[in-house]
Order: sequence, then C-alpha cells, then structure tokens
Amino acid sequence: MSTYLIGDVHGCLAELQALLAQVSFDPQRDTLWLTGDLVARGPDSLGVLRYVRSLGDSVRVVLGNHDLHLLAVYAGISRSKPKDRLMPLLNAPDADELINWLRHQPILQVDDERRLVMAHAGITPQWDLATARLCAHEVESILASDSYPLFLDAMYGDMPNHWSPELSGLARLRFSTNVFTRMRYCFSGGQLDMQCKEPPSHAPWLLKPWFDIPGPIASEYAIVFGHWASLEGKGTPPGIYGLDTGCCWGGNLTLLRWEDKRYFTQPSLAQSLPEDNDAASGTAG
Repeated sequence: MSTYLIGDVHGCLAELQALLAQVSFDPQRDTLWLTGDLVARGPDSLGVLRYVRSLGDSVRVVLGNHDLHLLAVYAGISRSKPKDRLMPLLNAPDADELINWLRHQPILQVDDERRLVMAHAGITPQWDLATARLCAHEVESILASDSYPLFLDAMYGDMPNHWSPELSGLARLRFSTNVFTRMRYCFSGGQLDMQCKEPPSHAPWLLKPWFDIPGPIASEYAIVFGHWASLEGKGTPPGIYGLDTGCCWGGNLTLLRWEDKRYFTQPSLAQSLPEDNDAASGTAG
C-alpha cells in the first residue's frame, strides 16, 4: 500500500497513466494525491477528468486555479481561450456530471496520520492549521452550493491581500481562494503579492516565496503543492514539496512516493507550449 503524490496534470492523460504504470499503481490498494490543475493547456482535459473520477475513493484531489477557471467558463462567467484547449470537455455529453464532480472536490487536503497537507498553491504563513481548515471549508461549501456562480464571479481579483479574522463575505472567500490556488510570493509580513511570477532568483528583494516565511503549519506538517512550474521542483525547505514540473509546457510530470520519498518522472509526450499564468486572476493561464 503506497501513497503517490503527483504535480499538476493539466490535461496530460497519457503522461499521467504512463507515470502511474511506472510505479504499478493499484487503485484497490494505493492512494493517489493530485495537486490540482487537472485541466487546461494539455491535450486531453476531458480524459483526465473521466479517468480521475473513475478512481473513486483511491484519489485525493485539490482544486487549482485552472480548475476554478473551468467552472467559471462552464457557468458562463468567464471565457475559454483556444490555448485552454477545453472545448472537447465543454461539449462532452457527460460535461454536467464531470463539472458537478469537480466543484464538489476539496481545496485543501489534510492527513493527520501522515502529518501531510496539500494545497494547489500552498498555505499562507499567516494561518495556523485550524484557520486553513476553516477557510477551505468556507470555499468548498459555497462551491458545492447553489450560490457557487456568485462566488465564481467574485473570485477574480488580487485584493484583499492581507489576512484578518474580520474579513467576511466575498472578500474573505477571494483571499482564501488566492492563497490556496494562486499564491507564490508574500511580503515579509505575510501579505500576498499576486503580481510577480518570476523564479525566486529574479524576484524583487521585497518579496519572498511563501514557503520561505516561517509559519505554524510548516513547523508541524509537511506541505505539498503544485502551481509553480518555474521552480522545477527545486529550492523549497525540508518538508515542503513542490511537484509542478511543467509537463504541459514540455517538462516532466513528477510523482513522489510518500513512504520512501522517492521521485519518479515522466517526460512530456506532446509539443511544448509557451508558459502562461493565472487563470483565476482575470487572465487565462
């Protein structure tokens, strides 16, 4: 029985299945964790959703910014661009079922036994685990409710960028969504910077990667995230694992076997695309 964690799939079904074949993944015995951004930019987002959904309880998913963007497109709130490569999914006869399944997936995964936390972009150092769980539950609850289009319409934007327990309503939900699905950098006080997408070696000196600012969760739990392909899985402190290695951009799909911390990779099988960024920032990416 093994636990496998895989970075952003982005519609790369062939690579996902090849990578799982490398480790002889057995859904009857093993557990698969996926860091979000299941869809967009790769060639087969429809196939990825169908396959992941078919795995049932053996898979643990978190939603990423591209997954939320898909929900917004399907709800008529945002527009799909050709580079998203979502039309086969949007036009599929089972699209309603897949979208309904997707919007009922969590935005945070916590395994207390393994002392393991997973979120697509990461966890702000301003939060302890109880706050992270609460904020995730709030986002997940509205996504699963009949009010979810209102939330999807309001999630686009960079403000507020500083956590306060007094935040409420859509502003609070937007902050939480940005933390879980879009965050890369913070200022020293923990405020989010949603503009810089450069690798750390090229970032302004005022900014730090979120994982380089000490926080209460990282002192007690390992944190697994995706989202930041330009890191190439490198440069994080011990106990923090970045697994997005840019498969849809021509890089690799990366798997971490949790029990022995061994990495496996599957090179992209498709022609690489120029990298772009945040779908949930008001621009597709």
